[in-house]
Amino acid sequence: MTQREQRQRLGTNDFDLEDELVDEATATVVTGAKRLNRKWPELVVTGFFGGVDVGLGILAMILVKQATGSDVLAGLAFGIGLLALRLAHSELFTEEFLLPINAVIAGQANVLQVVRLWAVTLVTNLVGGLAFAGLMVLALPDYHSTMIDTAMKYIDQPSLVVMIALSLLAGATVTLSTRMSQGTSNDVVLAIVSMASGLLLIGLGMLHGALNAIVIFAAMLAGADISMLDLLKWFAIVIPFNMLGGLLLITLPRVVRTYRVLRALRKGTVSLEDLETQPS
Repeated sequence: MTQREQRQRLGTNDFDLEDELVDEATATVVTGAKRLNRKWPELVVTGFFGGVDVGLGILAMILVKQATGSDVLAGLAFGIGLLALRLAHSELFTEEFLLPINAVIAGQANVLQVVRLWAVTLVTNLVGGLAFAGLMVLALPDYHSTMIDTAMKYIDQPSLVVMIALSLLAGATVTLSTRMSQGTSNDVVLAIVSMASGLLLIGLGMLHGALNAIVIFAAMLAGADISMLDLLKWFAIVIPFNMLGGLLLITLPRVVRTYRVLRALRKGTVSLEDLETQPS
């Protein structure tokens, strides 16, 4: 028996792939198409609350950081924000890479819709984050020094190479976290994924434009010596490499892995309805 015959005997599809990979491709295309086809009000509000929901994690992070001085424990606390993001079905920039890209390749959406999703999600994340940062500064004057110290660590990097690497890792981590969350309906597993992602992002000091911006906004409002030009320079490096990290390290290999399914959907040789109803 050849390898191809063995794969077909063990599966229930015609793609010469494991059923789990076909299910993964189908789920990402369906979810990506839904997000890309949202109307403007839903898209704006979802992105805004993405910034607010993650702000809850930032709040927990600042509390634990000041109480313990531990970046590791602060990272675990930050996972609350990622969990809130998942449970509330809001969206964070760099989450939106694998799902919409698969939808476009499968012919369920177009590139302009992807650009709209990315741009609106980033801007509304930042607006929501700024609003939450303002409330943090007003409500928690005793925590200003922790906010400022944390923000300065994000802004002051030892070298450009380190800054780029931390940005790539952050983009890849959030994109992978989203994919893992898509793969489970178990709330306990979802919580574990969120806490582990928070541990890595905050514990290792990764640089993520939408996440770190909330702390930086709060620090600026609290009187930190960070100018708008400093912030724009930081964004100009972090945001593009967040995108590259999510697209090249996580999205591209997974697209290659399930490309036969995506191509079949685009050509119309199989429908989403057929894939969704196939036996698992």
